[in-house]
Amino acid sequence: MASSSADSLSGLQKAAVLLISLGPEKSSKIFKHLKEDEIEELTLEIANTRTITPQIKEDVINEFYQVCLAQQYIAEGGIGYAKELLEQALGSDKAVDVISRLTASLQVKPFEFVKKTDASQLLNFIQDEHPQTIALILSYLSANQASQIIGALPPDKQADVARRIAKMDRTSPDIVKEVEKALETKLSSLVNQDYTIVGGVDAIVEILNTVDRTTEKHIMETLEVDEPELADEIRKKMFVFEDILLLDDRAIQRVLRDVDNNDLAMALKGANEDVQSAIFRNLSKRLAAMIKEDMEFMGPVRMKDVEEAQQKIVSVIRKLEDAGEIVISRGGGDEIVV
Repeated sequence: MASSSADSLSGLQKAAVLLISLGPEKSSKIFKHLKEDEIEELTLEIANTRTITPQIKEDVINEFYQVCLAQQYIAEGGIGYAKELLEQALGSDKAVDVISRLTASLQVKPFEFVKKTDASQLLNFIQDEHPQTIALILSYLSANQASQIIGALPPDKQADVARRIAKMDRTSPDIVKEVEKALETKLSSLVNQDYTIVGGVDAIVEILNTVDRTTEKHIMETLEVDEPELADEIRKKMFVFEDILLLDDRAIQRVLRDVDNNDLAMALKGANEDVQSAIFRNLSKRLAAMIKEDMEFMGPVRMKDVEEAQQKIVSVIRKLEDAGEIVISRGGGDEIVV
């Protein structure tokens, strides 16, 4: 590396300079988050780097700081917010340069600015759009924000949008651009050009786990008729065993009354400490000691058996919720008592 200016360096060369400047201890921690081919490329580049002038070192570190700052601003208030603050700190041209570099290298998602928009305002803007357009937009939002919007859509649109989110896979950047431009034209030029994987079963599961129970039941009942296989796949992922932490102590005690002790011991073998603690504090000391003894006695168990036991307990939870005997703390209107 014989350049005297950081501007003429490639991204790989700048990364090598940064890692050299940070030193071996900090660089080794960064390496843990990189892919094997990235580590190989960087290692080779570092090995081939002979001298670094103080000016290049300062420029690269400063550039890295600016990008980190921009990313923080984007996370806090969106791309528009980041541009405004960076313009004040760096000037207009430099701000645009930093954000453009950030969106290209760190893949800032499209619709980032929408995440800072009030859900009710966004609903007014998109509720009359085609269900596929609504599904695309909701796929980029947080589950909480998306659940508020899908819960407020007309019932005939709710299941249609949910189905489209679940079946969504790869979306052309041109289509993403077109939809985003309708929401925020001035930011369309900053959209990353890579194909972006959005939606899918996990996305709609997260939304349905957050939306109010009435909306969830309507969507699932409709899907069970129109798309039984998809509905089954979604239902299997809906409320996972670890979500028992969403229940209060009284609800957990009610659930445990209907759970077989053998299933409970097996389920807890694969549970994390928080879940185990929540269960044991809601058992009598004698029963808790007995369950712990059973867990120790059974030794190593198959993960399949653990998952089956956990699923039995999840089924108990869902039946009790449907019967109105317990309440799962989620978004929407579940906390409203009538």
